[in-house]
Amino acid sequence: MADPFLVYGAYGYTGRLVLEKAVAAGLKPIVAGRDPAQTESVALEFGLPHRAFALDDTEGLRRGLSGMRAVLHCAGPFSATSAPMVAACLQVGAHYLDITGEIDVFAYAHANDAAARKRGIALVPGVGFDVVPTDCLAALLHEAMPDAKQLTLAFDGEGGPSRGTALTSVEGLGKGGRVRKGGKLTRVPLGFRRREIQFPHGKRQTVTIPWGDVYTAFVSTGIPDIEVYMALPPSMISGLRRLRWFTPLLGLPPVQWALKQRVMAKVKGPSPDKRGKSQAYIWGEVIDSAGQRKTATLVTPNGYDLTAESALRITRFLVEDQGPHAGYYTPSLLMGADFIRTLPGVKFAWV
Repeated sequence: MADPFLVYGAYGYTGRLVLEKAVAAGLKPIVAGRDPAQTESVALEFGLPHRAFALDDTEGLRRGLSGMRAVLHCAGPFSATSAPMVAACLQVGAHYLDITGEIDVFAYAHANDAAARKRGIALVPGVGFDVVPTDCLAALLHEAMPDAKQLTLAFDGEGGPSRGTALTSVEGLGKGGRVRKGGKLTRVPLGFRRREIQFPHGKRQTVTIPWGDVYTAFVSTGIPDIEVYMALPPSMISGLRRLRWFTPLLGLPPVQWALKQRVMAKVKGPSPDKRGKSQAYIWGEVIDSAGQRKTATLVTPNGYDLTAESALRITRFLVEDQGPHAGYYTPSLLMGADFIRTLPGVKFAWV
């Protein structure tokens, strides 16, 4: 590759998956992270160059990104880590990508659209399972029904979460739920609505969650009313809905600390064998003002394998393509709605 890119948080669960795919493709990204020992260890394991720097060291961060064409940011929770990395990318002129699914991070990147256009770089948060499949599905549905007024997305993921995903979920508990209504982000209680949905592998009980598409799908399609659902066992849905009474408490620092300590002790991420045997199932539907509907589904590899594949492909596109890519992008706006159908193991179907 003519121009280098850097993977920050490369010794995390998803970062390592990205490195595995990059090396298998003959690429040599720079391994980067906060911890010098872990960064060097992973770099030696993969035979790659490395740089260690902290995000709260402004000058060190700027030096760490020096010479980079793009940065793939994999160190969450992104509510805490995205702002300094975006600022540094704007300073050094490097494209910014991350694997977040956090609404507030998408909003922050979008708010920097004008600055990114002026600097000539792209800001592309959410280049993994959060939110590539759902964003592309929303765009495909919108193409089929341009005057749609409602968009509903749902997913059922197998394999279990990584530690970073679990920590992000804990952070979100104190914020309640969110949907898009009349074009505006609207706060709703946890477990706001529940619904039975027919996925490709069968019917599942689902519940609304504040998934990133509540923000990004509106940018991609302009559809004013958007809800996102996740499949969960009925007992877990009932438990989530009961938590709504404790939402203010769940955001308190001592409660957050206790919950995160539990995650750190118990969550490691799915094994390669478990990932290989699991898939994700995605359902989407649009409705126009006359009540007409269009429905489609996706079956994808495990979310973490898809994240590594899609994140690397989008990063390579920005590094290798010399076109004028500047400003904030959702995955479908940058790569096109059909991008999801180019990824290995993905099956798309109209219902």
